[in-house]
Amino acid sequence: MTNIEFNLEERLLDFSAGIIKIVEALPNTRVGNHIAGQLIKAGTSPFANHGEAQAAESQKDFIHKLRICLKELRETKRWLDLIEKAQLLKEAELNEFIRESEELIKIFVANINTANRNRIQ
Repeated sequence: MTNIEFNLEERLLDFSAGIIKIVEALPNTRVGNHIAGQLIKAGTSPFANHGEAQAAESQKDFIHKLRICLKELRETKRWLDLIEKAQLLKEAELNEFIRESEELIKIFVANINTANRNRIQ
């Protein structure tokens, strides 16, 4: 999933598409359906909210929208960890997305820190 040329929007799009595939692969049970609903919301939200951040009305609004992306990525990571722990899908299907969620979280933390520093100056 890691791109040679860094393009955050493309990575978020790929991540969202992968989350959709994970959701579709979850078992059609009460637990599977509950997690699927939560995961689809949290896992696709960063892509849309990143677009909102790009159209932010101010630096403060930009940072706020980046924080929403970060919050949703952290929630997504938690749901993926639960799917893995409960063995709802094969571990191999999840590892790539767990790693990518961790990388995206680091990217958004760095972006928020940079934006906050730039806002102060």
